[in-house]
Amino acid sequence: MNKVVLLCRPGFEKECAAEITDKAGQREIFGFARVKENAGYVIYECYQPDDGDKLIRELPFSSLIFARQWFVVGELLQHLPPEDRITPIVGMLQGVVEKGGELRVEVADTNESKELLKFCRKFTVPLRAALRDAGVLANYETPKRPVVHVFFIAPGCCYTGYSYSNNNSPFYMGIPRLKFPADAPSRSTLKLEEAFHVFIPADEWDERLANGMWAVDLGACPGGWTYQLVKRNMWVYSVDNGPMAQSLMDT
Repeated sequence: MNKVVLLCRPGFEKECAAEITDKAGQREIFGFARVKENAGYVIYECYQPDDGDKLIRELPFSSLIFARQWFVVGELLQHLPPEDRITPIVGMLQGVVEKGGELRVEVADTNESKELLKFCRKFTVPLRAALRDAGVLANYETPKRPVVHVFFIAPGCCYTGYSYSNNNSPFYMGIPRLKFPADAPSRSTLKLEEAFHVFIPADEWDERLANGMWAVDLGACPGGWTYQLVKRNMWVYSVDNGPMAQSLMDT
């Protein structure tokens, strides 16, 4: 398997491609990137057959800025029969992954893929059962085994592959699914919470996001970031010409 799929925010495909080409080249893993504008993903095709696996093993995923998720894949499966999409997918994965720890049936984060995403969610359950019967997946989910990815780019058309659970994004499609607090003054609070998840290891939160710390929020109005910090019992200097939410001022 010599291809690596990298999921990214639509519109950043060129940046994602340039980044992976540069970082792979630094490790003497040579290839070329296939880019389609606003597709929400990039495919880096390595010249050597085993270099896809080598790349996702050796290059720290956390060093990538533009990639939300990555996984190594084989050839594109096309024209999957509607009456039995499962058998060809299982066949592609047998002998490639053994006792995988999790299955993710995904699409790119685009408006065009929203309908396909509904199918993926329904398709996951029967596919998971078939992959377990075939030994591709373990009988229970475990974070210590590779993640099996089935990536649909169109109806009846998908890539199959895997990533390593210690060197990927833990999130489905690489996107943290965070709940917007009802009392938050703006959705920007989720941006800061996502940054905490991405840049600060969970076991360091108690130390680096500790009660009683001081923070400064520049351009704070109406207070989304301030809200996130106050909820963590920090003291916050909020600086802005605009009005802050009264609920935050009361704290």
